[in-house]
Amino acid sequence: MSIFKDKVLLITGSTGSFGNAVLNRFLRTDIGEIRIFSRDENRQDDMRHDFQARMPEVANKINFYIGDVRNRSTLKYAMKGVNFVFHAAALKQVPSCEFFPLDNGIRWRCLRAAR
Repeated sequence: MSIFKDKVLLITGSTGSFGNAVLNRFLRTDIGEIRIFSRDENRQDDMRHDFQARMPEVANKINFYIGDVRNRSTLKYAMKGVNFVFHAAALKQVPSCEFFPLDNGIRWRCLRAAR
């Protein structure tokens, strides 16, 4: 028995390479539910089909939420009943972060507010 037994985990940015690695790691635990939170609907659909085909025994633990961490209402909705958050959402390009610094601040405030 682990601290994750029957708990709910939310992974932001989970369709990216780091978030996907976190997902695969937690699927080997006794966690109750893993929520995939990403703004990339196509990648979520690809993940859903991949896990249903490759790992049907754990695919029912995964639930998909479309949203952006900068949107407070979608983040709060996805976080209802969540015990743990693995925050992997990020802007990938440094120039984007430099050009839109306010977006990065908003992201962190929304995540804190959703707690």
